[in-house]
Amino acid sequence: MEGQGCFGDFVQRCKPYIAMISLQFGYAGMNIITKVSLNRGMSHYVLVVYRHAFATAVIAPFALILERKVRPKITFPIFMQIFVLGLLGPVIDQNFYYAGLKFTSPTFSCAMSNMLPAMTFVMAVLCRMEKVNIKRVRCQAKVVGTLVTVAGAMLMTLYKGPIVEMIWSSHIHPRKSYTTDTTGTTDQDWFKGSILLIFATLAWASFFILQAITLRRYSAQLSLTSLVCFMGTLQSIAVTLVMEHRPSVWAIGWDMNLLAAAYAGIVSSSIAYYVQGIVMQKRGPVFVTAFSPLMMIIVAIMGSLILAEKIYLGGILGGILIVAGLYSVLWGKYREHKEKEAIEIPEPVKGCELENGVLAAVIDDIEASNVEEEKGRSNKNSALEQAITVTVDVPAPEKAVRAEGPAKSNK
Repeated sequence: MEGQGCFGDFVQRCKPYIAMISLQFGYAGMNIITKVSLNRGMSHYVLVVYRHAFATAVIAPFALILERKVRPKITFPIFMQIFVLGLLGPVIDQNFYYAGLKFTSPTFSCAMSNMLPAMTFVMAVLCRMEKVNIKRVRCQAKVVGTLVTVAGAMLMTLYKGPIVEMIWSSHIHPRKSYTTDTTGTTDQDWFKGSILLIFATLAWASFFILQAITLRRYSAQLSLTSLVCFMGTLQSIAVTLVMEHRPSVWAIGWDMNLLAAAYAGIVSSSIAYYVQGIVMQKRGPVFVTAFSPLMMIIVAIMGSLILAEKIYLGGILGGILIVAGLYSVLWGKYREHKEKEAIEIPEPVKGCELENGVLAAVIDDIEASNVEEEKGRSNKNSALEQAITVTVDVPAPEKAVRAEGPAKSNK
């Protein structure tokens, strides 16, 4: 029993880590599939519309059924927050990210998005969602880890170095690459793509902060995810009608375009928004975004395997720095979470290594003693009230008799 309890507690603690690592694999797959679809001529505006239409269709039935009794009432401030969430995530972030991805490469796009933890950490500090006490070791670990992560991303961006031949690279024929050669991209397009990716990352960090704020007042995660995806679909349709004037861009068949829209909508929007919301309620937005650097490493390996992308020495060195910074941030968040648990658990209970039944008996004894103390206090208060009433009522008749005595003698 004790072994099972320890194992169950270990699994509960590992759930947030497993969930976020799994999401990074899902995001990595989205980058590869989307890059192929965009290079085949699909408009990224239309891709965003179909992506969130798929996400709404998948997640809305679960929200209607599972949260029909616990869904909070939507007020005007909550509606405005949902409206802004749909604008930040589905419209601004994803359109800018897909445009930057089209001008650059999946590995470079993921490397630029590694600024997400740093941006989120700074925004969380400004919004007082994260407290920084530079004298504490855990705070130093979060700050240093964020800086190291950004340094690793910048190293990947600014320094390429020699090509590193992987074991599987020699078995991949260059003609099997399904992407255009990004080395032929002009410097102007590369710079334009970098700027678009920076704006996309800034919008994504703002989305995380606002989502954490909204979940405090609208705690139904499935319903919030459905509403954000639905609002993003409507806003993306409006943007696409303005930017794309050819009806042919809406055409989609049983091809890579459909796969990209369905995969991105189901995995990267509906499931990702929901899982991120659950983890964010327990650990905060900084913990959620701290895992994003893993996506770049996964994409670099998948891009080399599937798309025959070249891996440079700068990418490997940057990946090592990113992993080190990620570990530092996660260690700081872990220590912070342990300190919060220590504060919430009372000292007498915290020191007991008891089974559930014994612990329940101890709690019952404490409650029983509290009840006895309350009864004793109530008895003392009732006795004191009786004493007060006696001292007040007894002298009153004597004064009345003395007052009547002289009156009778005068008569």
